[in-house]
Amino acid sequence: MEFSVQTANPAKVETACLVIPVFKDGELLPTAAKLDDASERLIGQLLEREDFTATLANVQLIPFAPGLNADRLLLVGLGERDKCNEGGYRKALDAAFDKLAKLSIDETAVALTDVPVPERDSLWKARMIAEAAQRGTYRFNAFKSRPEPLPKLERVTLLVSENDDANRAKEGARIGDAIGNGINTTRTLGNLPGNVCTPRYLAEKAEHLGQISKGTLSVEILDEDALATLGANALLSVGRGSAEPSRLIVMQYQGADDPDEAPHVLVGKGITFDTGGISLKPGDAMDEMKFDMCGAASVFGTVQAVLDIKPKINLVAIVAAAENMPDGRATKPGDIIKTLKGLSVEVLNTDAEGRLVLSDALTYAERFEPASVIDIATLTGAAIIALGHHATGLLSNDDDLALDVLDASETAWDRAWHLPLWDEYQEQLDSNFADLANIGGRPAGTITAGCFLSRFADKYPWAHLDIAGTAWHSGKQKGATGRPVGLLTQYLLDRETDTQTESEG
Repeated sequence: MEFSVQTANPAKVETACLVIPVFKDGELLPTAAKLDDASERLIGQLLEREDFTATLANVQLIPFAPGLNADRLLLVGLGERDKCNEGGYRKALDAAFDKLAKLSIDETAVALTDVPVPERDSLWKARMIAEAAQRGTYRFNAFKSRPEPLPKLERVTLLVSENDDANRAKEGARIGDAIGNGINTTRTLGNLPGNVCTPRYLAEKAEHLGQISKGTLSVEILDEDALATLGANALLSVGRGSAEPSRLIVMQYQGADDPDEAPHVLVGKGITFDTGGISLKPGDAMDEMKFDMCGAASVFGTVQAVLDIKPKINLVAIVAAAENMPDGRATKPGDIIKTLKGLSVEVLNTDAEGRLVLSDALTYAERFEPASVIDIATLTGAAIIALGHHATGLLSNDDDLALDVLDASETAWDRAWHLPLWDEYQEQLDSNFADLANIGGRPAGTITAGCFLSRFADKYPWAHLDIAGTAWHSGKQKGATGRPVGLLTQYLLDRETDTQTESEG
């Protein structure tokens, strides 16, 4: 998809899109797009209608808009001016691009600066528009014999006023386009069925990214023999019951001016299908356990975004990939395994397998002497009970890192919530027979899972993102969401800014 920014009306387009706050008195804000008197009167009349006034994400298609040099105008409500915020802006954009995709148009113009989102500039709004355009035109129909036609939208022109920074808007569109592509990469990997998206498939995906990166991404794949030699027994124990071999996937991006600059590390849980193992899950909705690799998928999506944006940072992406199945070789409840770190773990529940594969991956991350490590995992159902499907759970052993992650989540509007990681919770992991157990009982299940991971992340600043409630939608709209690619990419972009600020200081 092509994005451009200009201060004048674009060449003739079929449908233009205007996202504005609307008011009960029918007032129309000044717009970057040059409306003629007839269009303003028509919009003013529409705003006075009770079925549209001040209604968030209400979409109306107006049959003509000559002042915008377009055949039609898509007017999208954003509620009352005083209630305008980041969430409302994104919701309105999603409604707009959903409608534009269904209209099957080739090109649209979007008025960018009509909406005064508090403390957000043209870069942020341009980024949100580009992300929404990519999300709204995404379709997953590779396995349908008669797929629906794909949306045709190819070009989006962002209209800015003469008082706005057009260069900032261009940069925002570039970043948003890259993040949107990364989000859709994550969605596709998450949506693929388990018989296609296996640990070996993820390894091949990583190798493909390395090939198309033109030397900026190096890839190493550790197979089961290499993992056994290494001593990554926790990762191997999870995949032991499957015919599909496990893999540890390592991708390294060198973008910093100093090649020896400490990298930031992302670690993704890649359980490509999770039956629960011997601790078998109920059959209801078990098909959704193909989404148990969405942590790994978000790492791939973030790497894709980084390759497109090219920030001046060093990044290491690690994916622990396995399939959790029950057969005669599978790990049993009560088994004790020795991890790569040397700690012994009593496996009380084989369905708590994500923390096992992550434990070895987090230990492996030590060799890179990282500036920070963030792991991403669909780890606990308890996270859904605590936070629902709106916020990602965040735990960390470093308060400064936690604040950086939270700041990134607010900027990206891919929000997280900080949970405690107190020593008192660690006691729930005590084992009579090993250094620790892999579960700590029902109370505070998300926190005790984070406590388990913290035992393997004691050599660096570390944060854990539990995306069990945010990685996919269930029901009629079933599918991966692409979260938290926006959060992760923003976190890395912020680290680039920090480095530049330090060098200038």
